[in-house]
Amino acid sequence: MVEGRQPTITKQRSISCSCGRTPIVAKGLCGSCYTMKRQDAEYYGGLREKVLQRDGHACRVCGKAGRGKKSIMVHHRVPGKSVLSLMISLCLGCHSRVHKLAVIDEADAPELLRILWREQHPQGTEQYALDYSTALITHQTGSLFA
Repeated sequence: MVEGRQPTITKQRSISCSCGRTPIVAKGLCGSCYTMKRQDAEYYGGLREKVLQRDGHACRVCGKAGRGKKSIMVHHRVPGKSVLSLMISLCLGCHSRVHKLAVIDEADAPELLRILWREQHPQGTEQYALDYSTALITHQTGSLFA
């Protein structure tokens, strides 16, 4: 080492994805981001991020917000048709209720959830809650053998 010179200390940067994860798999993205980008192009016609931004990264049914990659889903109102006006942001719970319920029997289910469910299950049945309040009962009480 030459006298009078101070050694230069440099920090080496690690190359990471924009989400902060390493290692980089392809195109400057980690495995998760690369998969999401590929799926966006393949399944959502490149509109997934636009739908999420339009809906404020929140579920349109219940309002649950989420910035995580898989906390908010983009739902196709017409299966397989990637058009911005026919896509909607849903949380995992509401998306599951739209697709997996065979019968919707939730009396307090939001109207938008019912609309989305009817679109997915056109032959499905809905069950509404019945009101059994005493004001509706008009039978007479008395002797059985009168």
